[in-house]
Amino acid sequence: MEISFVVFPFIIGLVLGSFFNVVGLRVPKNESIVEPPSHCSKCKRRLTPLDLIPVVSYLCLRGRCRTCGTKISPLYLWIELLTGILFTMATYKIGFTSELAVVLLFISLLIIIVVSDIVYMIIPDKILLFFLPFLILGRILVPLDPWWDSVVGAIIGFGMLYFIAFVSKGGIGGGDIKLFFLIGLVLGWKNTILTLFLASIIGLIIGIITLKVRAEGKKTPFPFGPAIAISAITVYFYGDLIVKWYIILLLKE
Repeated sequence: MEISFVVFPFIIGLVLGSFFNVVGLRVPKNESIVEPPSHCSKCKRRLTPLDLIPVVSYLCLRGRCRTCGTKISPLYLWIELLTGILFTMATYKIGFTSELAVVLLFISLLIIIVVSDIVYMIIPDKILLFFLPFLILGRILVPLDPWWDSVVGAIIGFGMLYFIAFVSKGGIGGGDIKLFFLIGLVLGWKNTILTLFLASIIGLIIGIITLKVRAEGKKTPFPFGPAIAISAITVYFYGDLIVKWYIILLLKE
C-alpha cells in the first residue's frame, strides 16, 4: 500500500478534526465559526499557527495555554486523533470512490455532534440541516441497493426514536430523533435498526459507568450522541459482519 494512501487522509482528518472542535463548540452557542479567531478562553490571547498544529501543539504545550498556563480540554486532542483515524480507515476500506465522499460527510457530522453533545448535551438543528442536503445528494448519486432503502431507513430511523421519546415522555432528545433520520438515510433501514440496538447497549454501559446521583436521588442525564455515533460508524463498516456473527450464534443454540 502506498504510504500516501494512509498519511494523506490522516493529515486531512487531523486538520478537519481541529475545525470540527470549533464547530461543535461554537454553533450551539450561536457563535460564528470564523470570528473571533481561535483564542485562549481564559487570557483571550489569539492563538498563533504554532498553537494550532493538530495534536502536535497540544502535546508540546502539555495541554496548557502557552501564555497563562490554563489547562486545555483533552477533548481537542482526542477529536483530532479520532477524525484522523476514521478518515484513514474509511479511505483504506472504501478507496477513492464516490461512496468515500458520503462516508466522510457522515463521519464529519457524527464527530461534530459528539463534541456538541458531550459539552452542551445538545445536537443543534443547524448542524443537522447543514449536512442534510449533502447526504441526500450523496445517496442520490451513490444510492443504496435497493435505492429506496435510504427513504425507508430515514422514515424508520425517525419513527423509532419519535416513538421511544413519546413512550418515555422525553427520555430521548429531539436532536437524537432528527439525527436518526440522517442515519437512516445513509445506512438503510436494516442497519439503522442495528445502530439503535447497539447504541442502546453502549448507552446503557456508559450510563452505568458515569452514573451520578444527586443528593435528592435523581439521576443526571448523560449525552446519548456519542453512543449513537460509535454505533453508526461501527455498523457502517461492520454491520454485515455483526449480523452474520449473530446469526451464527443463534444457529449454534
